[in-house]
Amino acid sequence: MSHSKLNRALAGSVALAALLAFSAAAGAAETKTHAPDAGKDGGTTNTYVPQLDNMPAEVAPKPEDAFQLTADELAEGKKIFFERCAGCHGVLRKGATGPNLEPERTHELGMDHVKAFITYGSPAGMPNWGTSGELTETQVDIMARYVMNDPPQPPEWGMDKMKESWEVLVKPEDRPTKQMNKLPLDDLFAVTLRDAGEVALINGKTHKIEQIVPTGYAVHISRMSASGRYVYTIGRDGRIDMIDLWPAEPTKVASIKIGLEARSVETSKMKGWEDKLAIAGAYWPPQYVIMDGATLEPQKIVSTRGMLYDEQTFHPEPRVASILASHYNPEFIVNVKETGKVILVDYSDLKNLKTVEIEAERFLHDGGLDSTGRYFLVAANARNTIAVIDTKDRNLAALVEVGTTPHPGRGANFVHPKFGPVWATSHLGDETISMIGTDPEGHPDHAWKVVDTISGQGGGSLFIKTHPNSKNLWVDTPLNSDAELYQSVAVFDTQDFSKGYEVLPIAEWADLGEGAKRVVQPEYNKAGDEVWFSVWNGKEQKSAIVVVDDKTRTLKQVIKDDRLITPTGKFNTYNTQHDVY
Repeated sequence: MSHSKLNRALAGSVALAALLAFSAAAGAAETKTHAPDAGKDGGTTNTYVPQLDNMPAEVAPKPEDAFQLTADELAEGKKIFFERCAGCHGVLRKGATGPNLEPERTHELGMDHVKAFITYGSPAGMPNWGTSGELTETQVDIMARYVMNDPPQPPEWGMDKMKESWEVLVKPEDRPTKQMNKLPLDDLFAVTLRDAGEVALINGKTHKIEQIVPTGYAVHISRMSASGRYVYTIGRDGRIDMIDLWPAEPTKVASIKIGLEARSVETSKMKGWEDKLAIAGAYWPPQYVIMDGATLEPQKIVSTRGMLYDEQTFHPEPRVASILASHYNPEFIVNVKETGKVILVDYSDLKNLKTVEIEAERFLHDGGLDSTGRYFLVAANARNTIAVIDTKDRNLAALVEVGTTPHPGRGANFVHPKFGPVWATSHLGDETISMIGTDPEGHPDHAWKVVDTISGQGGGSLFIKTHPNSKNLWVDTPLNSDAELYQSVAVFDTQDFSKGYEVLPIAEWADLGEGAKRVVQPEYNKAGDEVWFSVWNGKEQKSAIVVVDDKTRTLKQVIKDDRLITPTGKFNTYNTQHDVY
């Protein structure tokens, strides 16, 4: 099957895992303007190796199996699948953001088909693992055979395992009672150093790396406590690290492993509950955990296994995706991917836990609040839908159909010149940006509808971003298979979309030499006059952070350091603490 036919056959399939390894270097695009489419988001330099002792045990294939793997190949396949594939396809390979990869389906597709798709990827967001050089031909063959075999059943991870992993490195009573450094704690960036298993704390004023903190593997997000004192990170390996920003040098004060694979952590933000509790959600086992906010001591574990909201059939792996804290009620907003349910968890009484279960749409993933903080918009990405949750009245406000496989990150809030306040998402599966009206009182005719759709560079977008002090809307395309697109970003004028978009050659500005140099996740500083981009290269290659002047759209600085190993997500302390996006 040709590459083009393969892409058409599986159009709409997306990443084996979002934000992963990258392809060989190619020339970056020059800055240019595009007309709008008429029709239409201190430290070490050692490489972190995730501990796999508690990852799924494999059942050796039968000797007569045509897809037999040796013990070494099984171990390599398990490691690659955990690091690269499970996020989108699921530990049990039942599919979500990415398609089902159970043997019944992979056998139907056949080895040649599966190997070709792993090799070449798709413009819709599936990385080109083979042609990028991230996987060798031998590894592609191993992974094709790996998914031909039954997925292993991973072990559980309960309170006993959590307590064994839990560490309080600095007791609350031994921590400083005031800030002991001169860092701008409201304008630091927590930058994920994915393959190093670390987070870099970078000064938003000076652009200097202030501290490198060891964390879990491939930190997915960093979240701020309501007070702005603590940074909570969660790795894909389920490890949470709590960093205190008040000591003379920011210090990790507590740690816990809440599962074998995870993506989300959050803290209580309701008045009177600031910093008192933390919550984390696991992909495996499918559960969420409420912890003491000062020590991470686990208090309560709740399984999310249950029935699909629509088919009313049991699902063994309903993973916890994004979690946000409500500003209107003492509740956590927990999004359960496979079952399509948003659970509002009342944390005011953990002994008599009360929850509200809202039927939304299946395959919930990421999302953010509207500009008022009342409405939560979350992408049900495999259903091409945005679910709108009213966090004040605690119900489903709307389901809004958008483009193919929305992936907004937190999304982008701004005032549209014609339709008023909107929230926008970009997409993994197509080039469009959808804008949804978010003002049911001032603009009721536009509320919870797609009021405008524009076209960006292409599919494979993971993040879209603006700022209240900016008129720019930035859209990345790191999972597109075209180097010209994934090495650059598109930027729109939110006050005049008729101008089309301008392309900035971020990777070219970084001047890193060889490597894929994928540009990912725009993030603003507190003032909203700078936007930062990760230029993400292979772990053996040079990476960088590129700082752009938001007003002039010109290069301001390139942050280079040997410790910046595979930088990906960046989280500004102020914007994260106050849900500014």
